[in-house]
Amino acid sequence: MQRRVFGLAVTLATVVAAAGCGSSSSGAGDSASSGGTTQVKVGVIPIVDVAPLYLGQKKGFFTKRGIDLKMETAQGGAAIVPGVVSGQFQFGFSNVTSLMIAQTKGVPIKSVVNGVATNGKIGADVTGVAVKKDSSIKSAKDLVGKTVAVNTLQNIGDTTVRESVRKAGGDPSKVKFVEMPFDQMPAALDGGQVDAAWMGEPALTIAKGQGASVVASPFAETDPKLTAATYFTSTQLLQQKPDLVKKFTAAMTESLEYASQHPDEARQMLTGYTKISGPVLKELTLPAWPTEIDMASLQKLASLGEQDGIFGGKKPDLNALFS
Repeated sequence: MQRRVFGLAVTLATVVAAAGCGSSSSGAGDSASSGGTTQVKVGVIPIVDVAPLYLGQKKGFFTKRGIDLKMETAQGGAAIVPGVVSGQFQFGFSNVTSLMIAQTKGVPIKSVVNGVATNGKIGADVTGVAVKKDSSIKSAKDLVGKTVAVNTLQNIGDTTVRESVRKAGGDPSKVKFVEMPFDQMPAALDGGQVDAAWMGEPALTIAKGQGASVVASPFAETDPKLTAATYFTSTQLLQQKPDLVKKFTAAMTESLEYASQHPDEARQMLTGYTKISGPVLKELTLPAWPTEIDMASLQKLASLGEQDGIFGGKKPDLNALFS
């Protein structure tokens, strides 16, 4: 059912683009205020990864370029892609696998700036597979035959979890995945609804606060420099408003650089768009926020996606999508 929902979302995006409905020129990106600024909506996921975007907004990196930034949240990249193509958002934040899947289905999108990367630390990465206290699961190999929660099926989560299982000597085809929002995972894990959960921050730290432990770090184990997500737009907006895209890209690049240099400020931004504070805020793990996309890691991720069959027999054109 969940896989069909994802397929429907991508199909909708394709139909909208083909019909010429959802023109980016009719979206909020067209409306300028009396101050000469353009309102720009960005589809995001409420996780630590997007902290630089909020920090850049606070520091005025977008405002000084004439951009009035508005963020709207979604469960994952698979839900954000149709919103960008339809013109609901001018830009979106998405894991790179969602973008690859969309491209192989003919969805007209283009990555414009890096978003987030693994910090490369196994056991202390920004995402991890967690199990509850006293679980019999001690390593990725033990996930065979178990149920693992991910935020979106057939995507970067289950693809990298399978790679962790494969590297640990297990059969990844025998892991069962279920779809669940990140913020629901700690309670589901603690309540025994799932055997394990692949979580991003702050959900991962919340789960660890409940006694959970991390048995795998799929991003870091897949590639220590893995580019996990980027900000993207529709090819239509890119063609119609290239100056707006350039301004957004420049502002986002400055935001990534600032967040990397001021991690405590980036951490503090989470209090504005998540419900976390106190010990969780201090303890959560930060990702890396490089300005450059690591193409070698994307090639590896694309190969894994092909191996898992998530591209429907097609190969994503990484150069067209990311460079």
